[in-house]
Amino acid sequence: MDDYPLLNAFLTMLWFFLWVLWFVMLFRVFGDIFRDHELSGWAKAGWTVFVCVLPFLGIFVYLIARGRGMGERDVRQMQRQEEQFRSYVQEAAAGAPATGPTHVDELTKLAGLHDHGDITDAEYERAKAKVLAG
Repeated sequence: MDDYPLLNAFLTMLWFFLWVLWFVMLFRVFGDIFRDHELSGWAKAGWTVFVCVLPFLGIFVYLIARGRGMGERDVRQMQRQEEQFRSYVQEAAAGAPATGPTHVDELTKLAGLHDHGDITDAEYERAKAKVLAG
């Protein structure tokens, strides 16, 4: 136990955290490069080569040059996704029956009445057959 003091354990955890943070930043920058529709193909290739050849300098220069736009692009993408979700929900809701109880609702109500003893087995079966037939 004396071979690895507490300070070394703390420093190891710190380096591991920084290493994970570095990869998160790297993937975030690559995601932003390829997600940006305003960049041309040559600009994307140039940024990719720059970040691959000189990773620390490339990431920091990218964050300085285009960091503000990263947040704006993320906000626009999330707004587009929210609009798509809302339109999907509206389309799905428009396809559902708008008024009146469904067969499932009526069968649920009948099952509740039957379980509480408000109707007999014979009445339940007749009403269920009537709902399923109609």
